[in-house]
Amino acid sequence: MKWQGRRGSSNVRTSSGGGKMLGGGIGGIIIAGILWLVFGVNPMTALQTGQVVAGGGSNTSTEPATSDDRDTRFVKVVLADTEEVWHQIFNEAGSTYKEPSLILFNGQVSSACGSASAATGPFYCPGDQTVYLDTSFFVEMRQNLGITGDEQGSGDSENQGKAGDFAQAYVISHEVGHHVQTLLGITQQVNEASRQVTRAQANKLSVLQELQADCFAGVWAQRNQERVQFLEAGDIDEAINAAGQIGDDRLARASGGAVVPDNFTHGTSQQRVQWFTRGLESGNIQSCDTFSGALSS
Repeated sequence: MKWQGRRGSSNVRTSSGGGKMLGGGIGGIIIAGILWLVFGVNPMTALQTGQVVAGGGSNTSTEPATSDDRDTRFVKVVLADTEEVWHQIFNEAGSTYKEPSLILFNGQVSSACGSASAATGPFYCPGDQTVYLDTSFFVEMRQNLGITGDEQGSGDSENQGKAGDFAQAYVISHEVGHHVQTLLGITQQVNEASRQVTRAQANKLSVLQELQADCFAGVWAQRNQERVQFLEAGDIDEAINAAGQIGDDRLARASGGAVVPDNFTHGTSQQRVQWFTRGLESGNIQSCDTFSGALSS
């Protein structure tokens, strides 16, 4: 993936304080999947390291991210790319895109959605419209995808495409997809509908929401490719592989437990790949209607 030399977002900040624990979201599932694939750790064990603490405000102090390390620069560029694309899409619809913040934290952080630990991985909090990303997540992901130290290189053209970069960008763009859902009112509708149905039905709504965020990530990738031609050979396969590794069915099998669709909250591997690919092929958010009337009254 080509990313160096482009604008970095000014909305990336670093955290200087934090909370204690969190154990859900796409980040926690990706971490669990990586632990299983690489280290043989039961993903259900990894996901049971904590729990979401609902409500509350953020007591974490932040400051603009000034670090010049590769990961920070990468995150800034990817977030800036999402800003450019979503501003364009919202403008085309006669609306205005409000950019999210992204907070890089190390170990622990406190958000408007509760406290989180490094075990969470990336997550989006609609309460403060912020994406949270633990810095160790991409280090682990990059190492597990076979990147060595000398590939983190100097910024020359030979080092611009690095294995695993687009899979990481997919994760960020998925979380930004949740921000888009919040701006469009979809998150609020899902939350309201979920309070009025059974747990199994609420899980199905969660699956539809997650699959739509995957589709939005695909839309971003296609539109960003039109804008800056940033994709390289193998990049799409990276993202599709990442999406496939974190399906609820695959993680359930890896844990040695039964595959129970009523317990799914993110979708099967096939569904996740399908919806990311749909967004990628269309470049149109209208193709991302995973709900198909599920939220209508």
